[in-house]
Order: sequence, then structure tokens, then C-alpha cells
Amino acid sequence: MLVLGVFLLAGCATHSSSHATKPSCCAASETPTIFTDKSIYQTESNWATDQGKHVKLSELGGGPQIVAMFFANCQFACPIIVSDMKRIEAALTPELRARVGFTLVSFDTKRDTPAALAAYRVTHALPAQNWTLLHGEPDDVLELAALLGLKFKEDANGQFAHSNVITILNAQGEIAHQQIGLNQDIQETARLLRQLTTK
Repeated sequence: MLVLGVFLLAGCATHSSSHATKPSCCAASETPTIFTDKSIYQTESNWATDQGKHVKLSELGGGPQIVAMFFANCQFACPIIVSDMKRIEAALTPELRARVGFTLVSFDTKRDTPAALAAYRVTHALPAQNWTLLHGEPDDVLELAALLGLKFKEDANGQFAHSNVITILNAQGEIAHQQIGLNQDIQETARLLRQLTTK
């Protein structure tokens, strides 16, 4: 299977390594889009948003998308990842910000239900306009982690050791850039986003 071997290394607490505005809950394209073999949007997996809607990853397409995997009960790395994403968001002009999506996908398929993710959105003040929070089935989470090149493993206490990576996808769902580690300089990421939104 594609996902075998997608296990651990980077710990949660130890590893620092469309031109039109659309809502974060993934407005569907009016016409079918054909994605390249490098696009993660080819996957047929189904996801639930924190609003309880069921979507496919391809519905995120149409503009640059910043994607990170996390879990709501993470006390160290994940809040920093979210903070880093907010710093990237703040580095964009309001016009460009409206054309970039921010997506958080949970590793924790048991506890991070849509309702739990909705509470996380409120706690962390994540705007509904351009932030999407996704819950998936275990196999789908493993597949996405593999496609993004991430490693994770759940321990006996329900915590996750995981890679700390923020991925930029272009409008077709291809990986354009990955920011690895925590509290990294976001200037290159912001520059690339400005470039992608002007294409």
C-alpha cells in the first residue's frame, strides 16, 4: 500500500524541522478539472469539514492552498504551526489573502471530530472565509500524509509524533514549496504565494 511506512521520526515536541474569492469550505468548480499526476487533488478520499460538510480535496483547487497536518490536543508543535500559518497570512495584502486558502488536516481521527475542529476554530480565531479544517478516515489521513511526505505515529497516550511541515500547493494541487520546521522565516513562502496569485 501507498501508505505503509508512513511512520514517525519527527516528534511533536522535539522536531523543529482563481483569482476569485471563495469560502474556505471549498466551493466546487463549475467545470471538471483535470489534474496532473503530481497533484494531490487526484485522490478520491472524502473529508468532513468543521462545519460538517463532506468534500474532496479537489474542491480546494482554483488558487494557492497552504496545508498543514496537526491535531487539536497538541500542546507544543501544532500551535506553533498554526501561528506560522497566521504569520504567512499576515504577510499578504488583503487582496492576495482573499485568494489564498489555509487548510488544517487532523491526524487524530478519533477525537478531532467536525465538532471538535469547530471548537478549535473558535479558540484559535481562524477566519471562516479562507480557513478550512478537515477530519478524515484513518486510511485517508495516512494517504494524504504520504502524498505530502509527512511522517507521524500515535503513542499510547493518544499523542502524535509528527513532521512539522507547512506545504504550499498551487492551484492544481501540486506541491510548490514546503516550509520545514517551526518558527521559520516566512519571507520565501510569502514571496512564492505572491508569485502564484499573480499567475
